[in-house]
Order: sequence, then structure tokens, then C-alpha cells
Amino acid sequence: MPIEPDTFAPTPDELETLRRLEQKVVQIDTGLPAEPSVRLMDEGYVARKAGGAAALTARGLALLRHRH
Repeated sequence: MPIEPDTFAPTPDELETLRRLEQKVVQIDTGLPAEPSVRLMDEGYVARKAGGAAALTARGLALLRHRH
């Protein structure tokens, strides 16, 4: 069962990953993991596009907006 946005506590790295996906910023040298966490994907905040690239979902965008 997915965690509700109000109880999901993303790490600072996970929040930064979501922000970068929202802004379509791709940087390898940031010190952040090159791939989103499995947790973000399992909870439906990030999905894979047909080409394999990570994409922010509507749920991930809602989480970001809630955290701002």
C-alpha cells in the first residue's frame, strides 16, 4: 500500500531529485545518485518513460508543491 503524501518523509536527496526532474535538469556531477531512489519509484512519485528515462509523476509533482 503506497504511503500518503502527508506521511511520506522524503530525504533531502529525494526532494532534490524530484526538483531536478521537475525542472528537467540532468547533472551527473552533483553528488546525487544518478538514478532516483527505488522508494520514489515504488511509491509512484517517479516513473520510467518508454525510453527508460526517469520522469516525475503527477503524484511526485503534488508532493513537491506540498513541500514548498
